[in-house]
Amino acid sequence: TRSGDLELWTMDVDGSNLKQITTGLGYDGGAFFSPDGTKLVFRASRPEGEAAKTYKELLKKGLVEPTNLEIFVCNVDGSELRQVTNLGSANWAPFFHPSGEKIIFASNHASERGRVFNLFMINVDGTGLEQITYDKVFDSFAMFSPDGKHLVFASNRFNGGGHDTNVFLAEWQD
Repeated sequence: TRSGDLELWTMDVDGSNLKQITTGLGYDGGAFFSPDGTKLVFRASRPEGEAAKTYKELLKKGLVEPTNLEIFVCNVDGSELRQVTNLGSANWAPFFHPSGEKIIFASNHASERGRVFNLFMINVDGTGLEQITYDKVFDSFAMFSPDGKHLVFASNRFNGGGHDTNVFLAEWQD
C-alpha cells in the first residue's frame, strides 16, 4: 500500500530495485510468475462509482471487502496488462500451467449462492474456459509441479462436513 492502494511490486532479494507493477485502483494480489519468469498472473478488483468510494473508505481503515475479482496477466514490468477473465464473482488464486499458455484458478462464478469454489482453467488469452473440479465445497490454491505431471490443491472435501481444509495431490493429464 506504499502508493496508497493495494498494488503489486517487485524487488531484488536484498530489498533493492523496488518497482511498482500495477497502478489501477483496486485490490491487486496473489501474484505468481510464469514458468519462464516473463509474466505475472494475479487477481484484481477494479471498483468503479460507488464501489470505488467504498473501497477507498475501507482502505483508509486498513480493510478490504471481498468483491468481484478477475484474473489479470502482465509482463513482469507491468506492461501489456490485460484482463483474462470476465466472469463476475470471485476468481482468484491463479497459477500458470507449466506451458505458460494456461492458467488454473478458483472461482465461485458458477455457484448459486457464491459459497462453492471449484477449479477452472483458461487460456492466457481468455478463451477456452474449462471446469476442472465439480465439488459442492471449497477447492482452491491449485499449483502444478514444474513438470506438469501433478496438481496440488486445497479442498474441504472429505472432511465430515466440517471446515477443515486439506491438501490433495492429483496426477495431471493434459
